Amino acid sequence: MANLEHAAAVTRMQDYIDDYLEEEITLHALAQQAGYSPWHCAKMFKEYTNKSPFEYIRKLRLSKAALVLRDEQLRVIDVALDFVFDSHEGFTRAFRKQFGVTPKTYQKKTPPIPLFTPYPVESYYLMGEEHDELLPVSKNLHVRLINFPARKLILLRGEKAETYIEYAHEAGCDVWGILASIKEALYEPIGLWLPESMRSEGTSRYAQGVEVPFDYQGIIPAGFEIIDLPACMMLLFQGDPYDEKRFDEAINAVIKQIDQYDPNENNCQWAENDAPRIQLEPQGYRGYIEARPVYFS
Repeated sequence: MANLEHAAAVTRMQDYIDDYLEEEITLHALAQQAGYSPWHCAKMFKEYTNKSPFEYIRKLRLSKAALVLRDEQLRVIDVALDFVFDSHEGFTRAFRKQFGVTPKTYQKKTPPIPLFTPYPVESYYLMGEEHDELLPVSKNLHVRLINFPARKLILLRGEKAETYIEYAHEAGCDVWGILASIKEALYEPIGLWLPESMRSEGTSRYAQGVEVPFDYQGIIPAGFEIIDLPACMMLLFQGDPYDEKRFDEAINAVIKQIDQYDPNENNCQWAENDAPRIQLEPQGYRGYIEARPVYFS
């Protein structure tokens, strides 16, 4: 059973790592953030993330470095030094071990790779917990009508999943990192509920994917597939920012509002069979965001 004080301490260490990723990070500094002894911090961190602090730091540094190599025209040695690697050789060896490709080759070809995308430990363990004196769950719902052009979707299907949790059990937790590494992505990765017309026999309703241009000619990661998404209109819904400690409650409150929303307010009708219903990664600072397809009535 999770100790919520320990989960909060691990999250403080995660936050510190994020803030100082391009500097030397010591176990003593992490212990100061957590409020426990260095030995106890290392033990807690391993228990809650399945990685030692320095394994976690290395994987995160390499993933951030990969994005710099993908998006900026910098020398490999400069990126290595920026992310606290002592040498070109050491960086290349670690990068190849994590991603199966050298930094130089990755920079030239930018194939999809499994970026390390950790989630705050405390938020995970606080789902469904009762909390006092937190930000109230917003009842505001912001709605916009958006036109999307024809595009393609790179996705990984599950087997029977109807929800994110079921999908994570079926497909694992590395899917998001691979999607986030695709350079040609039009937007950030999404969770989605597929209409029957876009499902294959024996596959899940819920999946994860990323939208790319209609003329995309890049690499499709192993096990993934690419499908057409026709031009469509969608109502995009966004709740107010919420306290991460009320993650589950806040999201369910917004989804309930969306379910009760009358699209006639925008002279529309639902078009569930025309395109997937999509959700962006829930992040408290921006509120829960979901989009559903519609057509003019």
